[in-house]
Amino acid sequence: MKILFSSRRHDYIVVVNIFLIAVALIAGMVGCVGEEGEGGGGGGIEYNLTIDSNSGGTVTTPGEGTFVYDEGTPVLLMVSADVGYQFINWSGDVGTVANVDAATTTITMSGDYSITASFAEITPMVAAGLNHTVGLKSDGTVVAVGANAYGQCDVSSWAGIVQVAAGKYHTVGLRSNGSVVAVGRGDGGECDVGTWTGITQVTAGWGHTVGLKSDGTVVAVGQNNYGQCDVDSWTGIAQVSAGIIHTVGLKAKGTVVAVGQSEYGQCNVGSWTGIVQIAAGGYHTVGLKSDGTVVAVGDPSHGQCYVAPWADITQVAAGFLHTVGIQSGGTAVATGRLDEGQCDVGGWPNIVQVTAGGYHTVGLRANGQVVATGKNDAGQCDVGGWDLN
Repeated sequence: MKILFSSRRHDYIVVVNIFLIAVALIAGMVGCVGEEGEGGGGGGIEYNLTIDSNSGGTVTTPGEGTFVYDEGTPVLLMVSADVGYQFINWSGDVGTVANVDAATTTITMSGDYSITASFAEITPMVAAGLNHTVGLKSDGTVVAVGANAYGQCDVSSWAGIVQVAAGKYHTVGLRSNGSVVAVGRGDGGECDVGTWTGITQVTAGWGHTVGLKSDGTVVAVGQNNYGQCDVDSWTGIAQVSAGIIHTVGLKAKGTVVAVGQSEYGQCNVGSWTGIVQIAAGGYHTVGLKSDGTVVAVGDPSHGQCYVAPWADITQVAAGFLHTVGIQSGGTAVATGRLDEGQCDVGGWPNIVQVTAGGYHTVGLRANGQVVATGKNDAGQCDVGGWDLN
């Protein structure tokens, strides 16, 4: 009986020990889970990310709504703009967003954040080079006519473009994500824009290309024989414009800076104030003032700087040897060299934007139609069938 009792007692002890070991294992596992939760390896501190967008596009990654992430998680953000719209920036709690101006970026979670993706409509526009013309349509595609010896009109495959610029033999396009594309003659490096990011505006000279970055600094590539690309030190810039061999920058406070050749005084803009838009031409520079009047410096030989009588001007453009402006009522005015008819804009109605090329002038009407006048030896004025809306 004692042996039987001992055997039963032994079995009881074994069962109890197994039970205690199991309890300990479970407790240990629970303890480990708790420790991982505190340390960030298996949950950590969690934060909410609320994502929204305004009209004109959506956030595709991770989507829109409220999402929960562990502390320290980098979250990929990607947007998709609707047809006719462009991404502008991220707003809200953007302190840890890597690039608020980029359509694809990241946000690192270190708190509860609420961010919004902003979009804006693509505004149709026209740009004129030496002897070719480029048009940006409201759907972000691009058309071009005129001389194409260097492929400067090969833009039919472009999409997602929000601004265009035309140089002597090259064409530049700004994408909605801040990157830049270029086609045409590039032996001077003027098309070497493939690495640019964060660009908000582009302009093209005869052999150089200039880009304005979202932080107000400026980049430039191409021919630099006169220092027209020496813009690295510029800050606080709101707009840029490239002439044949000079570059002009409008500062946020209405003053102007310029680099490049100034044989005719086209860079003598240091005393200008109250400027709201600039245009660099062949050998002259034009500035639109906040009161609707216009100033100009540089080569006056063809009357291209004779802008003092102009009033109620809303936009200016500078060609090789002529200057064009839009009055507040939508009519166009022009001064300068006349031999090719490039200044014959008096009959144009409902103009919302003008551009001046080598020897031709192009105007965009409010209804999206385009008109042109001047030299047409390469078909650069054959824009009558365009509808950019």
